[in-house]
Parts: sequence; structure tokens; C-alpha cells
Amino acid sequence: MIKHINKTKIEVKNLNLFYGANQALFDITANLYENKITALIGPSGCGKSTFLRCINRMNDLIPIVNIDGKIIIDNKNIYDKDVDEVSVRKKIGMVFQQPNPFPKSIYDNVAYAPLKHGIVKKGKDCDELVETSLIKSGLWNEVKDKLNNPGTSLSGGQQQRLCIARTIAVRPEVILMDEPTSALDPISTEKIEALMLELKQDYTIITVTHNMQQAARVADYTAFFHLGKLIEYDETETIFVNPHNKKTEDYITGRFG
Repeated sequence: MIKHINKTKIEVKNLNLFYGANQALFDITANLYENKITALIGPSGCGKSTFLRCINRMNDLIPIVNIDGKIIIDNKNIYDKDVDEVSVRKKIGMVFQQPNPFPKSIYDNVAYAPLKHGIVKKGKDCDELVETSLIKSGLWNEVKDKLNNPGTSLSGGQQQRLCIARTIAVRPEVILMDEPTSALDPISTEKIEALMLELKQDYTIITVTHNMQQAARVADYTAFFHLGKLIEYDETETIFVNPHNKKTEDYITGRFG
């Protein structure tokens, strides 16, 4: 059982999601904790990425999606009618599976959103924010002399760290990561995992992964999804060493998925 000594950052209550007539998430209820890494695991099509995208209302972009239930962040349900989804996405950043830098310079990749949202003004403030974000994402030393080069000129692993810098530049509270290392080589993967452990000091991180070893290495908590249901959610060590549900055990030991 989860010891309730951690502060809840995101409270999910009775979340259901439908694609048209097909239900993809069934009555998900869970508390996600502040300054922790929570890994979402399960076989392909189990609902983990769909659930992740509910947390910053990315599924709103799909016309046939209907959602009921609540996701409460800082005492406010983000699905309330008076909540603007853009403000939600500012508070809850996202890093995708494939690195997707803008077709702009390294500098502009990081500076674009903070300037657009009025977080900083051009000049010294913006320069400092770009530097801080690139330092936090572990990329500064590799790019500080070529900030005007295109973001797309970097290697895959560097591009992913640039996308993380871009995400943290808008000063979010939560970072969602959808299989952030699945397109990367082992060395780049190791760098991203080390970075995740550093970033959780300042942010709440929720990550989808197909890599169970990765979940075991970086996550404080792990949630196992199967066929759109949250089967088991607990401290990572419990999920991997002593799961309470037979289905979890079967997945962890490779019997399916």
C-alpha cells in the first residue's frame, strides 16, 4: 500500500474516456504525488498514453473523444467549463516519443513559448531563461557556442534534451513524458533517465514507458494499465517485487504484453 506521507499533486477521480462509442478508459482513480516520478506501464493499447494525454487535455484535440470524471490539480478540476486548456498546458508540459524541435535555432526553440506567453521580454531576461533551461536539461555545455544553429542539427538525444529545455522554459509544475527514450540509443537514454531524477526535485513527472527496467530505475511509483483499466498502482518496488494482482505479476514476468 502507498504510504500517504507524500503531497498529492494530481487527483484523478472516476475518469472515463470514450472514442465515439468505444470506451478506452474505465473509472480511473489515483493520486499522483508531487516531486515524484510516476511510471505508467502496460501492453500496447492498454490506455496508458490516453490517460497521460488526459492530464493536459491533449485528447480535447480529438473531436470524437468524450471524457467524464475529474482531474484535480491544485484544488481545481481541469475539466471544469471555466478552465482554459491553454493555461492547463502551460502548467503541464509534455515531452513526446520522437524529439520534435521547432524548425528554428536552438535559442529560439527555448525562447519562443516564454516570449509568446509574456513570461520574459527579449534581451537579458530571455537570455538567462534560455541558459537556465538548457543547463537544467543538461544540454548547455554542448550547445552554448552554437545557439544560432538549427535545433534539428543536433543528434536525437540532444534534440530530446532540447525539447525538455523547451518544456521547462515555460515554468510548468508537471512534466508528462510519453516514452521519451524509446527512439534513443542507450547512452542518450541513460542521460535522459539521469535528467529525470534531477528534474523531479523541481517538477512532478509522469512518464509512459514500455521499458520495465526503466520504470524500475527511475520511478517512485508505478501504475499498471490493462485494457483501459488501472489494475494496480503502488510504490515501484512493490509493483516489481511483490505485486498484489496476478495480472500485474504476469505482465512484469513477461507472460503477456
